[in-house]
Amino acid sequence: MAEVVDLRGGRNRVVLLVVAHADDPTLFLGGTVARWADDGWRVVVVRATDDRWDSWGVDEATTIARNKREFDDAMAILGVAGVVELGWPTDTLGDASEVAIREQVIRQIRTHRPHSLVTFDPYGRFAEDNEDHKMIGRAVDEAFWTSQFDKHHPEHLDDGLEPHGCFERWYFGRAVGETTHVVDISSTLDRKVQAACAHGTMMTNYAHQLRLQAATGGFDVELLDAVLETGDVRPLMEPLVRAGSRRTGERHGLGAAEEFRIVRFGGLDAWLERFGTPHRA
Repeated sequence: MAEVVDLRGGRNRVVLLVVAHADDPTLFLGGTVARWADDGWRVVVVRATDDRWDSWGVDEATTIARNKREFDDAMAILGVAGVVELGWPTDTLGDASEVAIREQVIRQIRTHRPHSLVTFDPYGRFAEDNEDHKMIGRAVDEAFWTSQFDKHHPEHLDDGLEPHGCFERWYFGRAVGETTHVVDISSTLDRKVQAACAHGTMMTNYAHQLRLQAATGGFDVELLDAVLETGDVRPLMEPLVRAGSRRTGERHGLGAAEEFRIVRFGGLDAWLERFGTPHRA
C-alpha cells in the first residue's frame, strides 16, 4: 500500500524538479509543488525545452514568448522559488545527446544541491509517447549518480562547484512503475487548477488537438469549439484537473492526490536506519 508523504520539515531543503515542457510541473504534480512551497521547501524547476511549437495559430517567436511568460506565471502560482531554462528546441530531444543533457542536469544538481531530485519515471508502467519526457527521465536518472563523481565534468569543479549526492529521487509520470508514495493535495488543488489555466497558449493547442481527434472519429464537441473561439481554457482544464486529482485521491482514501515512486538513499534506506546517526539540530 502506498505511503502518504509527510512534507513537513522541509525548511532550508531544496527540491530540484527537472521537466521537459512548461506545463509538466503543473499537470503532473502541481499540487505537490505547491505543498512543498507551503511547507518551506525551496523548489527550483529546470525546463529543458523552449516549447517553441506548442501553440495553435501564432508564430514561433510569439509562441516562445507566450509560453515562457505563462510558465513563469504558473510557477509563481505554485510557489516555485527559481526557474532554470536549458533552451533545447521542443520535441527534438529524441535526437539529442543524452550525455549533453545529463551534463546540464549535473551542473544544476551541483549548483542547487538538492535534498530531493524529481523527474519523469524512466520505468513507467505504460508506454510514454513523448520522446522529450523519455530523454529527460533517463538523463536525470543517470545524473543522480554521476553528479557525485569527481571525475565527471571536472570543469564544474573549476567553476567552484562540488560533487553532490541527492538524498532521494521522486519519479512521476502518466503511470509510474510502482506507486510507493502519494501526496494529499486537497489543500492545493485550487492552485493546481489556477496554474493549469495559466498555460493558455499550450492548453489552447491541446484543445485543438482534441478537436482534430474528435473530428476524425466523427464527433463535434461544442466545448472545444468555445475554447478555441474565446481562448478561455478554464472550461476545459478545470474539470479535467479536478477529476483526475480526485480519482487518484479515491484510490488512496484522500480527497485529491498525486502518485509517485520514491527512492531514498539509493534504495538503502533500511541500511541507513540501522547504521546512520541523524545530524543534531
